[in-house]
Amino acid sequence: MSKLSSKVAVITGGATGIGLAAAKRFVDEGAHVFIVGRRESELNHAAGLIGKNVTPIQGDVTRAEDLERLYRSVKEAKGHIDVLFANAGRAGRMPLEDTAPDLFDEIFDLNVRGVYFTVQKALPLLRDGASIILTGSMAGSMGLPGMGAYGASKAAVRSFARTWTLELKERRIRTNVLSPGPVSTPPLSGAPPEVVAYLLSLVPMGRIASPEEMASAALFLASEESSFITGIELFADGGAAQV
Repeated sequence: MSKLSSKVAVITGGATGIGLAAAKRFVDEGAHVFIVGRRESELNHAAGLIGKNVTPIQGDVTRAEDLERLYRSVKEAKGHIDVLFANAGRAGRMPLEDTAPDLFDEIFDLNVRGVYFTVQKALPLLRDGASIILTGSMAGSMGLPGMGAYGASKAAVRSFARTWTLELKERRIRTNVLSPGPVSTPPLSGAPPEVVAYLLSLVPMGRIASPEEMASAALFLASEESSFITGIELFADGGAAQV
């Protein structure tokens, strides 16, 4: 039996990387998936790759009007949400002495504020017993030089999961964090070779993960296989933040 049969999922940052891999996997497991992203051409390409049971919705999770339009579309089409994967985010390498306020604000606006209101505005549509998945990072638990603002933003996401686990417990809504290590996604592909080598040196398993491996972890948190799991941070980092 499919693990997400007849479920409705929303995935932000769903046009590329981990979000796209998760959307493909969720559809394969029986879900209808709404993928959200800022660039319409990428979204349409992603929808074509997925092929069925997918609705692309262009939007920026930092804009209240875009979130309202997203959830209005979901309500009109399906009426509810079973799985919310708040995956949209960005990294940014900023040594303390060189951090520009505008870039700092950009990272917190997307990674923290965007996640907060993505979840808040979904609450009326989330079914009791739904699953919320937040994308964290090993950087939220490690001191990575040049990644102070990014790491702090992901530590904030971890804090949200703890609080929302308690705030939503009466509705049996589970909130968990999926924290990847280095993953073969467009941002990492465009990073300087020395940065990639440094990140790889931190991983005991000695390799970069695939987006599909992250999708498998997301599927676990989305499905009933994790029915007694809430408030956790699931590290899919090859051991990097564990040793």
